[in-house]
Amino acid sequence: MRNILVVTDESREVADLFQSLKSAINRLKLKQRNISISTDSVNPLKYDIALLDLDSRAWQKKLLELRRYIPVIAFAKPDVKKAVEAIKLGASDFLEKPLSIEVLNEIINKHKKKILTHDYGFDETMGTSPSMQAVYGLIKKAAASESHVLITGESGTGKELVARSIHKWSPRHDNSFGVINCSAIPDTLLESELFGFERGAFTGANYTKKGLLEFSDGGTVFFDEIGDVSPLFQVKILRVLQEGEVMRIGGSKPMRVDLRIISASHRDLVDSIRKGLFREDLFYRLNVINIHLPPLRERLEDIQVLVQHFLEKHSSKRKDLLVKGVSDEAMNILMHYAYPGNVRELENIIEHAISFAGSQQVLPADLPAHMQQTPSQKVTPTPKLRETLLSVEKELIWDALQKSGGNITKAALLLGVHRQQLQRKLKELK
Repeated sequence: MRNILVVTDESREVADLFQSLKSAINRLKLKQRNISISTDSVNPLKYDIALLDLDSRAWQKKLLELRRYIPVIAFAKPDVKKAVEAIKLGASDFLEKPLSIEVLNEIINKHKKKILTHDYGFDETMGTSPSMQAVYGLIKKAAASESHVLITGESGTGKELVARSIHKWSPRHDNSFGVINCSAIPDTLLESELFGFERGAFTGANYTKKGLLEFSDGGTVFFDEIGDVSPLFQVKILRVLQEGEVMRIGGSKPMRVDLRIISASHRDLVDSIRKGLFREDLFYRLNVINIHLPPLRERLEDIQVLVQHFLEKHSSKRKDLLVKGVSDEAMNILMHYAYPGNVRELENIIEHAISFAGSQQVLPADLPAHMQQTPSQKVTPTPKLRETLLSVEKELIWDALQKSGGNITKAALLLGVHRQQLQRKLKELK
């Protein structure tokens, strides 16, 4: 660990202690300043860990800000009430003054900053399921290519996140990423948004405006819900793809543009072609690389990873409590829900639960009302049915373990359950 941020009004005393540890320290007096990534010269992302003096002013605000980025170790004069409040607000540990070299060395080693890897996701797109691993492979291939990409999948599966990842990891990452929501803008406005217009081109055009395609020259343009545009507008997009040129409304001279097009649709475009709603030649231009995002109900094993991701993403919105996890009962409800709104709905559910949580764990009562199970909804099987179900479970688990060579993780993937669920079931069945 190279960078340690110490927030205290007693900088000289703490600096002397760290010099004994031979650690690099940034001495910073913060008597009347709050750590803020937007207004302060100190960027928490540059540090591996923060030590926060609770005897300094406005320590609660500093803790709430810092906990979002790095582990925060609180320290103060012996005060049980203050220690409990700090842990409740998200401090990873509490130390009593005076600090010692031994204690500091131990705590720093314990809370080294965790660097995110892509073992369970690709940027903001999360999941460990085989279907999502295949998606990550396609993202990498698409990022290395200049070919156009069509992303398909139901609403809420994360199509724009995938598009942003492709651009981020492509050679065009230093240039713009333009987004146009084709379903939210009427055709008349869509044309002016994309192509721009010359002054006097129509009533109200009192100035010249560059379009998104012109602004995105050298970069990437993302057409969200491309299947919703009219046949007339499809012709205009096709011309851009074929000729590499755009012309402002009212303009007399086309302009060359270098664009990479990524499009997305929740519709079945092949079916739209059959119905005469979508141009076949445009479809083949757009669908050079196809990435299909599976609905969440088909990859339930990803729910735990997604839940943890959304907890970390939204927990900072609570200023009085740091919600860290989900109880087994609440997770069971989450694992058995259908998610018609896919990942977007799950994120909404977790944000709702964080707002209503009364402890550091999300409980069933914190989930939206329509998800909460009532005793009347539960079915108690008769002894014969229970025995039959146990027998079937044993056969399925035994078969999966044999196919996986005894590997529990692989067996869980074959069964479509989480590894911990399978372990619990193995214990139950002995």
